Amino acid sequence: MLRLLAKTLKVLNSETDPGQISLALVLAMIMGFTPFFSLHNLIILFLVLLLRANLSSFILGLALFGSAAYLLDPLFHRAGHFLLTADPLVGFWTSLYNTLPGRLDRVNNTIVAGSLAVSLLMAVPAFLLFNLLVRNYRERVMKWVEKSRIAQALKANRFYRIYQSVSAWGGDR
Repeated sequence: MLRLLAKTLKVLNSETDPGQISLALVLAMIMGFTPFFSLHNLIILFLVLLLRANLSSFILGLALFGSAAYLLDPLFHRAGHFLLTADPLVGFWTSLYNTLPGRLDRVNNTIVAGSLAVSLLMAVPAFLLFNLLVRNYRERVMKWVEKSRIAQALKANRFYRIYQSVSAWGGDR
C-alpha cells in the first residue's frame, strides 16, 4: 500500500497531464461503484489501457471508490429500482435484457442499473472536479508542502525512501 501511495504522489508531482489522472479516476469511479463482475467493467479496463489513463491513479481510485460503493449501495438500489420500474423505460429494459450483452451485464439488477446510471451521470462533473483538484494541488499545495517542516521530517523516514525509489524508476505509468 505504501508503494501505491508513493506512486500516486509521484504521479501528482510529475509532469503527467492532469487529464490522464482525472480520466483514470473517473474510470475507476465507474468501475468501483458498479459490481465488479460486469461486462461494462471489462470495457472500462480496455478503455484504461487504450486511452493511456494513469494506471496507479486508476488502481488507487478503484480501491477508494470500491470501498465507498458499499456505503452507497442503498442509493444505487433506489436509483436502479426507479429506473427499472419507470413505465416509459420498461420496453427499453426488456429489449436490452433480451440481448446477450444485456444479460451478461445483468442490467435487470437494481444495484447494477442504479450504480451504472449514477456513475455515468457523475462522470463529466467528476472529471472536471478531479482535473481542478490536480491543478490546484500542483499550483498551491505541492509548493507549500515541499517547504514545510513536516516535509523535511518525512524525507528522513522509510516512506520517503520508497517514494524516491519509485521516482527513480522513471516513466509515469
